[in-house]
Amino acid sequence: MRRSRMLALTGTAALVAAFAGSATATAVPSTPAATTADSGTFVVLADEGANVKAIADRLKRAGGTVTSVNTAIGLVTVKGSGDVLRAARSIAGVEGAARERSIGSAPVRAKGPDPVEQEHVFDRTRTNGTYKSTPTPPAGHDPLDGHLWGMQMIHAFEAHAVEKGDKVRVGVLDTGVDGTHLDLAANFDSALSRNFTTDMPDIDGPCEVASCVDPANVDDDGHGTHVAGTIGAALNGFGLSGVAPDVDLVNIRGGQDSGYFFLGPVVNALTYAGDTGLDVVNMSFYVDPWLYNCAGGAPEDSPEEAMEQDVIIAAMTRALDYAHSKNVTLVGALGNNHEDLSNPRTDLTSPDYPGGTEHPRTIDNETCWDLPVEGPHVIGVSALGPTGEKADYSNWATDLTSGELEVSAPGGWYRDGIGTDTYRTNGNLILSSVSLASLRNTGEVDKNGNITQPGRVNGVIKQCTDRRQPDQKATCSYYAWYQGTSMASPHAAGVAALAVAAHGTGADAGSFSLAPDTTKALLMGTATNHACNAPARSYEPEGRSAEFTATCVGTAEFNSFYGDGIVNALGVVQ
Repeated sequence: MRRSRMLALTGTAALVAAFAGSATATAVPSTPAATTADSGTFVVLADEGANVKAIADRLKRAGGTVTSVNTAIGLVTVKGSGDVLRAARSIAGVEGAARERSIGSAPVRAKGPDPVEQEHVFDRTRTNGTYKSTPTPPAGHDPLDGHLWGMQMIHAFEAHAVEKGDKVRVGVLDTGVDGTHLDLAANFDSALSRNFTTDMPDIDGPCEVASCVDPANVDDDGHGTHVAGTIGAALNGFGLSGVAPDVDLVNIRGGQDSGYFFLGPVVNALTYAGDTGLDVVNMSFYVDPWLYNCAGGAPEDSPEEAMEQDVIIAAMTRALDYAHSKNVTLVGALGNNHEDLSNPRTDLTSPDYPGGTEHPRTIDNETCWDLPVEGPHVIGVSALGPTGEKADYSNWATDLTSGELEVSAPGGWYRDGIGTDTYRTNGNLILSSVSLASLRNTGEVDKNGNITQPGRVNGVIKQCTDRRQPDQKATCSYYAWYQGTSMASPHAAGVAALAVAAHGTGADAGSFSLAPDTTKALLMGTATNHACNAPARSYEPEGRSAEFTATCVGTAEFNSFYGDGIVNALGVVQ
């Protein structure tokens, strides 16, 4: 799961939420707004059935700059002073209004890789961190497919003989997708792809374009491109292939370059997915700034913080319901907090924006939710290592009736295979496509496109096309190893896409669909059962603290580590 990790601020950065192409949300031209010490971007949630456009007009008259109006959900995003927020709460028909992003208050912090997803980057005691050889790929598959133990675990290669996902549209709601990557370009839908975020120099660094709105085929972070490759990298004789190598990949970017996912862009992306007829959406993140959103706030939260969480809960519930009503199958990462979602620990990390405001929070499972994965209609996915064990970092759920966990999937586990030569090696992780921009940001590839020493240690792989003419340069793309429930969720999303392709109705992309409850039933009904190995799993032998010890309850048919089992691509297409 994508965890928010970057904090910084330098001034009045452009914060307009980019939005285009949806029938239910519109971008509004900017007008000057007041800037004071409590200025920021706010989200205003209308009562159901209220006139959202009229509320937006009232906000403009109050001095705000309305940047998007989502009529399907009833959410208005507005930029202005604290006076605008106070005015919003007095408007008839407003259910709630809350600050989403502030201006001028977050401390500057350095950018860096996610410590869970790229544990191998920080581990100086690894047994073997280098990429040395390529296992032989399965017959008829791509050169790097021999590395994809996760594809073998879910029987994806066998499934490709039956179904590859043609006519199915999969939305990647993430940090973006590099649509120029040689393994994604053939499946990347540039016409439908959208970017719903605006870069924030305070947390994202300097804008790459004058508008601060990146093109919809850009991923400066790399996370979304990695997710997209697992779902649908093309089976094209180059690089590697995805679970559903013929799907239509649609970038519906809702995450910042820095890894933050704010409410407005996420809600706008979900409603766009419904309006555009996407079949599946993958969500490998949680909505910032709260790891858990609690109705009425946690006991330690201020009234303002409680209001913010109430707005997030209500808006996300509406957005997920809306996408589901439009036949979108929603798949989400269960989280990397090595935590029983049915009995959550004290939250020490929220709010994670602005920086320095986090405080201990008592989490009541009855009134607090990790969103989107604990929201309605979302298929929750836990992460497994190559041996099939639950990865140490992966969340789990001991309440087997809660709907928090549905299935499990390969997510990588760097510390799997203790006592063997594979322990603490890159090969235990998930290999997938990454953007060149992200590797340059981390220093793993230099300005000339060459892999650096850190890149070689971390196992970055460069694949290039042949030069067809003496005066032509080879074109290259890159691949890297990550771990996380962020990597497990796209395996399940790819299998969901295969289910839609195999059992859906309609002749053309856009009308080719399957009811999401049917897709979910297929995913769970064909999953490979996996029993608990023991009532409790300690990860202390792998070097973890006692806090990581996880409890497995239930039967082989359904339990707290695997849910209904490991997703099975071959089973779902048959």
